[in-house]
Amino acid sequence: MKQCINPMIRAHLVRGVFCLILLVAVCVIPFALGQRATTKQSAVAAPLLLGSRPVATLSTGDDPASGTWTVTGSLNTARYLHTTTLLSNGMVLVAGGLDSDLNALDSAELYDPASGTWTLTGSLNTARVAHTATLLSNGMVLVAGGFDTGLNALDSAELYDPASGTWTVTGSLHTARYYHTATLLPNGMVLVAGGLDSDSSASASAEVYDSESGTWTVTGSLNTAREAHTATLLPNGMVLVAGGFDSTFNASATAELYDPVSGTWTATSNLNNARVFHTATLLPNGMVLVTGGHDGPSFTPSDVLSGAELYDPASGSWTVTSSLNTARYVHTATLLSNGTVLVAGGISGIDVRASAELYDPASATWTVTGSLNTARFDHTATLLSNGMVLVAGGETSSLNASFPVDPDTIVPVASGELYTPAPTPTPTPTPRTTPRPRPTPHPRPTPPFTPTPTATPIATPTPTPTVTPTPTPTATPQSLTAWERFFEKRHK
Repeated sequence: MKQCINPMIRAHLVRGVFCLILLVAVCVIPFALGQRATTKQSAVAAPLLLGSRPVATLSTGDDPASGTWTVTGSLNTARYLHTTTLLSNGMVLVAGGLDSDLNALDSAELYDPASGTWTLTGSLNTARVAHTATLLSNGMVLVAGGFDTGLNALDSAELYDPASGTWTVTGSLHTARYYHTATLLPNGMVLVAGGLDSDSSASASAEVYDSESGTWTVTGSLNTAREAHTATLLPNGMVLVAGGFDSTFNASATAELYDPVSGTWTATSNLNNARVFHTATLLPNGMVLVTGGHDGPSFTPSDVLSGAELYDPASGSWTVTSSLNTARYVHTATLLSNGTVLVAGGISGIDVRASAELYDPASATWTVTGSLNTARFDHTATLLSNGMVLVAGGETSSLNASFPVDPDTIVPVASGELYTPAPTPTPTPTPRTTPRPRPTPHPRPTPPFTPTPTATPIATPTPTPTVTPTPTPTATPQSLTAWERFFEKRHK
């Protein structure tokens, strides 16, 4: 006989089971999930420990997927305000600069990307700082101007022969100058423009060097005297000069174009922001990207610029583009093989920066990339034949907000670093869909023969030709200098 359970007891049992389930849901499950989340969070955020020293995890800016910096061989002599030139043989020539005692250097050295080492080469005939170095069409390097240890502007120039590793004196400039620009023209001549002259005044003069005769010829003068400006060779053969200090030692927003055919300068549209110690980079689409800089002679932290703008040679106008993530000046900007621009180092306020970022002309945006191993400014950056970027020298001390700067705080850098861009992702091919075979129809039984009346033939319609859509053309991506050290001496 089946035993019946008292309804009251059954109700109590059901209530007890329900309370037990509720207790598990409220207490046990959240605790277990909390332990799992805590364990996962700790695994991600907590640094690994080796002994008692933590190993820091990678930051977003140091993500290897965005490009990384690797330490390479150090210069034999720490220096800044020097020049670097990529030679035709793939090696990099470093020449001149300042040492820790504010002495101009005459030494030069070569970097071999294959071994990652620096080797001394022939010394300059004249020690110099803030000069220019230009690779000529014949493979030789022209060094011009600069200043010496006594802060005297130089008019001398010399040629480096990679084959012999020696320097030879060539014709002298008509105007001694430093903080000028030098641009190789399509005809093989070199245009030198502006700079500070022997009176420490901004110069408007310009001259052209002929490598065949080894002489300089005076050409048309700039409309605005300037120093610490930029000069960029445009695809049409003209040279764009922008910004810099004018003759009143104020940052200038003016820009002008040099025509090698007529030897004259023509004013073009002004920058949206006056700036000095900025960078100018020719993009693959023919536009010029200007970044950062400083907009005043006081060099207060608030005057450091994060803004960037683009010059369009077709319209002769400047357009503001997205700003740098970090305001900076006396930095470097290098066009990479993939068409993006790498900006590295520099000063922001009175802090020396190790940060670096990439500008993408296609999206007109900046992305933080891996940071330098050593914060630095007044360094050089050279795109190597293998697509990597070599950064060499510079200084890494912090600046005081007032002048003069104590020379004891200057720390020249001898180290070199290599930037490896992130690999360009290979697009995944879209798989093609294989059409499913149609089933073979089964033959139908033949019915008894019945004469069929002849039908009027129906005209076969002419097939409409298939119009192949014209592919939309792919849009072209839209796309120095620690003069503070000498401020009091040059402009007192």
